[in-house]
Amino acid sequence: QVQLVESGGGAVQPGGSLRLSCATSGFTFSSTAMAWYRQVPGKQRELVAAITTGGDTNYSDSVKGRFTIARDNAKNTMYLQMNSLKPEDTAVYYCNERWYGVPIVYWGQGTQVTVSS
Repeated sequence: QVQLVESGGGAVQPGGSLRLSCATSGFTFSSTAMAWYRQVPGKQRELVAAITTGGDTNYSDSVKGRFTIARDNAKNTMYLQMNSLKPEDTAVYYCNERWYGVPIVYWGQGTQVTVSS
């Protein structure tokens, strides 16, 4: 079965940095477009960054220039480097396949990122 294990979250001051990791199994990672999502309680889960099988990337306007998504196909692992963090980045961050036009039915536990002074 698909397994998605996020790690690397924590509490950081504004302007700080974190690197999130996503360890995956149960599907062919190297043939799968991937993405990071985040969710604030009471709000809709949103797409943060996506990466294609070929390494092309896309970012939401709110994180562009501050976050970098990457993948290591040999390790079936994806990363999100988060720099210049802002309080509005506070959320639970999830990794998943980049699904188009359909609801995502499976999620891991996510990793909490808290940015506060």
